[in-house]
Amino acid sequence: MNFNFYLKSILFGCGLAADACAVSMANGLEENKMRKRKMLLIAFMFGFFQAGMPLIGYFVGHSFIKYIEAYIPWIALILLSILGIKMIRDGLKKKDEQEEIKTLTFKTIFIQAIATSIDALSVGLTFSNYSNLEAIICCLIIAIVTFILCLICIFIGKKFGTKFENKAVIFGGIILIFIGLEIFISSFIG
Repeated sequence: MNFNFYLKSILFGCGLAADACAVSMANGLEENKMRKRKMLLIAFMFGFFQAGMPLIGYFVGHSFIKYIEAYIPWIALILLSILGIKMIRDGLKKKDEQEEIKTLTFKTIFIQAIATSIDALSVGLTFSNYSNLEAIICCLIIAIVTFILCLICIFIGKKFGTKFENKAVIFGGIILIFIGLEIFISSFIG
């Protein structure tokens, strides 16, 4: 393991974290009074799944991925669109109904983490020349990078969410839908 390995792992982390960061920002927009514990939970969940999926891809390899690879964009599109539509609907509700809505549940965070990381399964296939230890270290670096970037994005989302209230929640929902579309469309283009 040399400098290039670590640099490549950090870049993998940045690339894979992009969707998770956008969703983290949307979460901050939606729940602008989020507690630190929940912020850490969100960042941890995204980091865990962004690292776990490539590791699964690495160990399972080509034999299993080829059966589900065609469905990955559909799964991401459906899950993120459902969450996005729910956020838009919540953002359009009246102010007095809003207070009970502005809490992200563990279930929602879990679904977001899976939806934004499922396309990372195939990234594990690119680790084929890595040893088991190198693949694990690379995935740990991905987890750390994702964790840090998601925390930063939640803070940014909270800042803007405080200023824009309902409009921020609607915008966050739109972001989720566009991320789902981007994953879906890029799977056919790229």
